[in-house]
Amino acid sequence: MSPLATSAPAAALLRAEGLGFDRNDEPIFGPLDFHVEAGEAVLIHGSNGSGKTTLLRVLAGLLPATRGRILIEGEPATVERIAGTCTLLGHLLGHKGELTAVENLEFACGLFGQRPGSDIDAALATVGLAGFEDALARQFSAGQRKRLALARLLLVPAPLWLLDEPYANLDLPGIELVNRLIGLHLARGGAALVTSHGAYATGAVRTRTLELEAVRA
Repeated sequence: MSPLATSAPAAALLRAEGLGFDRNDEPIFGPLDFHVEAGEAVLIHGSNGSGKTTLLRVLAGLLPATRGRILIEGEPATVERIAGTCTLLGHLLGHKGELTAVENLEFACGLFGQRPGSDIDAALATVGLAGFEDALARQFSAGQRKRLALARLLLVPAPLWLLDEPYANLDLPGIELVNRLIGLHLARGGAALVTSHGAYATGAVRTRTLELEAVRA
């Protein structure tokens, strides 16, 4: 038998084992067991209060898990491994209002690195912000600010996108843009965890669903 036939399968990009989070001794979610592989999107469904946003913040390293563990490519998640693997698009988009669109993206690339072959002007054009390169972020509408955050996703090299309500404040073309960008990211070998209260059209994108239920102490 050839070595290829006996080799172990590649570890999931991210795996959660018994993961849970409590706030003020009250359980918010968990324990959860799930994984995300390269090339797929996992949709997180759940009612208000089921912990969708909190889960993404734990996976992004912004909140410490109360129990369980997170593995990245089979290894325990450290701050450095999370920073190099995950990028979060949350309700707070992180733009600096007194910086231009280009300056905000340059700042993000300085913090998190820039994906090889990517270009700031091209990213802005892709999300529909061509011509707004020198506009201040504080002058943008809510939809334009979301598009600026999507441009940042195109530039940073993190393979796992953690997207919390990425369709909020977007019109129908904007929603289609999000789906198109996710599809492109997955085709390049990336992955995405997505929360959404609305419809999610994935087309041919490989998709699974993670159901969260509000925890009762």
